[in-house]
Amino acid sequence: MEQQPADAQSAPDEHIAQLRTRIDEIDAALVALWKERAAISQEVGKTRVAAGGTRLVLSREREILERFSAELGADGTQLALLILRAGRGPL
Repeated sequence: MEQQPADAQSAPDEHIAQLRTRIDEIDAALVALWKERAAISQEVGKTRVAAGGTRLVLSREREILERFSAELGADGTQLALLILRAGRGPL
């Protein structure tokens, strides 16, 4: 088997390293957004309860589930359930 020159091999390795760096950046942004969304959702719930309402609104949760499902399919539904739980806690 013929060996490729070192520079031919380094190009894919560099490309993969760049892609992984971008993935790490996206992951960091997702974590930050997840935390921000959960905090906002918790504040909505506290405000609703303080005003005499319920802790959660099922029609709103259903709307979110449907939106994620429409965009991402079954995985979107699972993701939405995790996101909703992060904001309101377990049912």
